[in-house]
Amino acid sequence: MANNTTQEEVPDLLYHTLLTVIDFHDDTSGYTRSTYPLGTNTTLPAAKAFAAQALEKLNYTPDDFETYAVHTPENNDTWPHGDGVIVYAKAPAGHELVVKLDTTSNDERLSADSDNNTPRLPSPSDHLHYVLQTKVDYHQDRSGASQTTQIEGVYVYRRDALRAAKGMLGDKSEYAQYDERSDLNGQWPFGDDAVVHAVGQTGENYSVAVRTVPGSHKKHAKKM
Repeated sequence: MANNTTQEEVPDLLYHTLLTVIDFHDDTSGYTRSTYPLGTNTTLPAAKAFAAQALEKLNYTPDDFETYAVHTPENNDTWPHGDGVIVYAKAPAGHELVVKLDTTSNDERLSADSDNNTPRLPSPSDHLHYVLQTKVDYHQDRSGASQTTQIEGVYVYRRDALRAAKGMLGDKSEYAQYDERSDLNGQWPFGDDAVVHAVGQTGENYSVAVRTVPGSHKKHAKKM
């Protein structure tokens, strides 16, 4: 008897689209910025295609911006906005929106949905939880504008993402200051989504946050 069972493909890597919003309107140094996940794909071509249209999925059009540039093979040699950046947009008020790609291993062993090249999530989950770490290097730029944010992990369940976020920075005693959020519903001074904030012995600042795509749309989608 023939075996009709189809084995689902489990990719080794996941490709994530991130949106960074830099507020040059209220802070000309570039320190005030935030990074949010917009989606995840199981192939690089699908991720590039998704990222190229990511701002449109947030209800923006190119006419909303003074500058709107998309990275393509045709402009690759002259692209001025950095590796991994797919879309760069500058709003009239001074905000800059940067859409870029990040890559992580598929640690949760999520299978690929071949119809749309996205991870297949177990029911009843309908979105992923992203652990993002931001480092602010005051040695590089005293204004705090030298920042890097990357995805450290992607999880189906929020509890797993929170556990990973709280252990992300390692030994607490190695930091000059270490703050961990215990009440996720209460107020604290390091950002709504941040779970951990730390200051290194030489002044670097670290923040670890847990964010979701629905949360990103709620915060950054253009109001219609």
